[in-house]
Amino acid sequence: MQPLDVSWLVRLRWAAALLFLLLALAARAVFHIPVPLLAVGVVLGLQILTNVALGVRIHRHRAVGTTTVFALMALDTLLLTVLLALSGGPSNPFSVLYLVDVALGAVVLTPALTWALLGLVLLCFGALFLPMPWSPAATLGHADLMKLHLRGMWVAFALAGCTLVAFVLRVRRALAEREAELSRERERAQRRDRLASLATLAAGTAHALGSPLSTIAVAAHELERRLQSLPEAAEDARLIRTQVQRCREALAWMSTEAGQSPGEMLSPKPVSLLLDEALEGLPEPERVHIELQEGVREATAALPVRAVGQSVQALVRNALQASPAGRPVLLRLGLEGDRLRVEVEDQGEGMAPEVLARAGEPFFSTRGSGHGLGLGLFVARSLAEQLGGELSLVSVRAEGTRARLTVPLVPAS
Repeated sequence: MQPLDVSWLVRLRWAAALLFLLLALAARAVFHIPVPLLAVGVVLGLQILTNVALGVRIHRHRAVGTTTVFALMALDTLLLTVLLALSGGPSNPFSVLYLVDVALGAVVLTPALTWALLGLVLLCFGALFLPMPWSPAATLGHADLMKLHLRGMWVAFALAGCTLVAFVLRVRRALAEREAELSRERERAQRRDRLASLATLAAGTAHALGSPLSTIAVAAHELERRLQSLPEAAEDARLIRTQVQRCREALAWMSTEAGQSPGEMLSPKPVSLLLDEALEGLPEPERVHIELQEGVREATAALPVRAVGQSVQALVRNALQASPAGRPVLLRLGLEGDRLRVEVEDQGEGMAPEVLARAGEPFFSTRGSGHGLGLGLFVARSLAEQLGGELSLVSVRAEGTRARLTVPLVPAS
C-alpha cells in the first residue's frame, strides 16, 4: 500500500477526543443529561492511547500504510458509535459526524477501503436504532428530546462543516504545492537534458578538433626548428604553436563550461580555493569588492571547486559587464548552516520583468554578438541544482541585480 503522511490525522483525533470530553461534561452540567462519564472516559482513553501510538510511529517512520489509516478510521467509527449510544442513540444530532469519517476516507483511502468504511458506518448507524434501555434518551420526554436534538443539530453541523472545510483546504493546498514541485522538477529535467546536449556537443567538438590541432602543433614545432636562421619566421611558427596550445586548453575546458567537472574529486577543500578560481583571469579584478563572513575562508567544502569557481566567475563577469565602467561590483561569501552562500551584486540598470523571466535560458543574452553565448547563468543554475543547491536572481530597475548562489558544503549523494 502507498504510505501516507497522516500527521493531520493525529491532530484531528486529539481535537475529537477533547471535543467529546467537553460535550460529555456540558451534557451533564448544562442539559442535565446523565451521561456515564466512566464509560465515556474508557472510550476516550482508548482513542488517546491509539493516537499516542500513531504519533510515535509517525515520528519514527514519517508515513504509515493505507491499511493502518483505514484501521484507525474504522476504530474511530466504532468509538463514535459507542459514544452516541451512551448519549442519545440515533436521536443524538452528532451522528452527522459519521459523514466526516466517510469524506476523509474518500480522499485518503483506496476506493475499496472507502466503500468498506462506508459500509461500517451504515452498520454502526443502524445499530443505534436497536433498543437501548440504558440510554439517557429513554428517561427524557419527546418534547425535551426534540428540543435537545434541534439545539445539537446546529452545533454538530458547525463542527462537521468546519472539519470538512479545513481538511479540503489543506488537500487543495497540498495539491497546489505538489503541482508546483512537479513543475519545478520538469524545468530541472529540461535543463538537465539541455546540459547533457551541451556536454555531448562539447565532447564531440573536442574529439573532432583534438587530432588536427595536435598535428598543427607538431608541424609548427618542426617548422620553428627548421627556421632558426630566420628569426621572424621562427617567431611566427612559435606564435602558431602558442595559439594552438590555447585552443587545446579551451577544448579541455569546454566540458567544464558545459557544467561538467572532469577529474575533480569531491574531497574537502578550503573555500578560499573556490574564491581564487573565481577571480583567476577575471578582467578588472580591482573592481570586485569582496566581503567574507567570519570563518568562511577557513571553511571546507566537498565541491567540484573548479566548476563552482567558474560558475561564480560567470556571475561576476555578468555583473562587471552590467555595471557602468569603473563602478565596483560586490562579491559576498557566507555560510548558512551546512550551505555555502555566494552573492554577486552589480550597479547596472536592472532587468525588465520579461528579461528576468528568461534569464538562465541557454543561449539567451541581452548583449550583442562577441560578448558570450548566454550560457553563464544556465550553467551556474544547472550545476547548483546538480549539487543540491539553487541560483536565484533579484533585479530592481535602476538599482541593479543580485545573483544568489547556494550550494551544500557536502553535496547529497
